[in-house]
Amino acid sequence: DPFLMLDEFYSDDPDDYLAGFPSHPHRGFETVTYMLDGHMQHQDSGGNTGDLGPGDVQWMTAARGIIHSEMPQQSEGRMRGFQLWLNLPAKEKMKPAAYSDVPSAAIPVVHLGQGVSVKVIAGTLEHGEKKTAGPIQGIGTDPRYFDVHLDARAVFEGTVPAGHNAFLYAYEGEAAIGDDRKALAHRAAGLLSDGDTVRIEAGEKGARVLLLSGKPIREPIVQYGPFVMNTREEIERAVNDYQSGAFAKEQ
Repeated sequence: DPFLMLDEFYSDDPDDYLAGFPSHPHRGFETVTYMLDGHMQHQDSGGNTGDLGPGDVQWMTAARGIIHSEMPQQSEGRMRGFQLWLNLPAKEKMKPAAYSDVPSAAIPVVHLGQGVSVKVIAGTLEHGEKKTAGPIQGIGTDPRYFDVHLDARAVFEGTVPAGHNAFLYAYEGEAAIGDDRKALAHRAAGLLSDGDTVRIEAGEKGARVLLLSGKPIREPIVQYGPFVMNTREEIERAVNDYQSGAFAKEQ
């Protein structure tokens, strides 16, 4: 809470990804796609089109309903990245849908010295007396989305807002977390305990770690496929609205 899912997609085999993700609906949450390698094209019922290349981010607020597709624009090579599902509070689930295409060049990278850099996708990174704001701001759950790169044995020490829920995902290398150096294995996710600071120490081969935090919503969650609402009745309405074509009409 408020994170619903983090999916890492990664393949060098075109047979794994050429089918892509044809048109499908969403309601009640936000989807965030972060590309590392490859080229995908987004199209949706709101008339938006976005081309995602290496380092680019797509932030889509499905809210009351959107139909979109994400299709590969390559026939060979590596396709690699992440999709995050971020919940919306009940008061925002039926607001108009929105879409933001964020190119890699618009995402700041902060070099902290001693083999540490941080890509600030959402929220604000505090480093010393300085602050660096990412391009995604003003979200109700106040998310932080940082991509932390560490050389071998390098250490990142940062802040997390008190009261946020936070987790880490090591997508390259491995790391030790906190003063007690709890192991975070390669391709493992680790939930952080309560507090306002985090310490990440890379292993002998370095590490790349996603650091995500957000304000918990503390509301009931009812999920059915691509719909995430608060009650079964709202899910049934979402299915009926999609089947009747109301999603496309609402844009």
